[in-house]
Amino acid sequence: MAYKPSSCSCFYHSFCFLLIVFILPYFCLTKAQAASHCRTTCGTIPINYPFGIDDGCGSPYYRHVLVCTDSGFLELRTPSGRYQVRSISYSDPHMIVTDPFMWNCQDGHHFRATRPFSLDTSTHLTLSSQNDYLFFNCSEEKVIVEPKPIFCERFPDRCDSTCDSASYLCRHLPGCANALGASSSCCSYFPKATESLRLMLKYCASYTSIYWRTGVNAPDDQVPEYGIRVDFDIPVTTDCLQCQDMKKGGGTCGFDTQSQNFLCLCNQRTNATTYCNDHNNTGHNKAGVIAGTVTGVSAAGAIGIGAGLWYWKKVRPTAPVTCGVQSNENRLF
Repeated sequence: MAYKPSSCSCFYHSFCFLLIVFILPYFCLTKAQAASHCRTTCGTIPINYPFGIDDGCGSPYYRHVLVCTDSGFLELRTPSGRYQVRSISYSDPHMIVTDPFMWNCQDGHHFRATRPFSLDTSTHLTLSSQNDYLFFNCSEEKVIVEPKPIFCERFPDRCDSTCDSASYLCRHLPGCANALGASSSCCSYFPKATESLRLMLKYCASYTSIYWRTGVNAPDDQVPEYGIRVDFDIPVTTDCLQCQDMKKGGGTCGFDTQSQNFLCLCNQRTNATTYCNDHNNTGHNKAGVIAGTVTGVSAAGAIGIGAGLWYWKKVRPTAPVTCGVQSNENRLF
């Protein structure tokens, strides 16, 4: 018996044809646009090398570290959670992040449940030595809570293990010197590892982080503020310097998302392995290099879909059946 294609098969092939004609070109355009897209800001915070909030931008050392939310807030992703980034300095490489679980002046002597802040050790991020940690209502049976100068004189070999109850910050809490009241205790201790921080919180009611920022009369003027200072490295490579050189094309430093090899992202929608004006180097399109924020088809693609559906509805009632015999058994509608 000879094979007779059904009307369903006819519809399928017709629809595929419309899909290719109307949608595919716009989808390719969307991907090409995404490939050259590296956002340089998130809200009011500049995003420069080595960071990137679009995959494939910046240095692979900091891949997926920063997230720009739909509401325009920059967040740092760590093993302990996501924290809002208040500012980033590239001249003195560091960022300031806030932890809503830490104690603040509004809490007073009412301590909330908290969790220890931690960083991914595989990244080039480190807790700054300019941070001071204050712990509140610690158990003196489990934690050495004493004035540090006196304790260090008596036990110099155990000096680093004491939580200083006579610290300047405990006596001068920034913005709220008398917030704790007489019923609460405070001591200052810098944990050298996340595990020691967890251990401290096991025996203390809460904690907070205070960093020292440079004041008006820099560099001697240091002002304490609540927040966590996180230092970062800026990897300097010859490839990146050449890529950013305006005389050589002024590209953006990035990387291949699959191999994580260096790529110079150029404005001509082509990416180079050296720099944009290197004509000896074969540029190549990398449609999937930069993920960007494109999550759907473009507006043009949507128009193409609408046009395709209109065309199909228009020709369906009047066109003769040429792809098989239409019957009650194979009727689509």
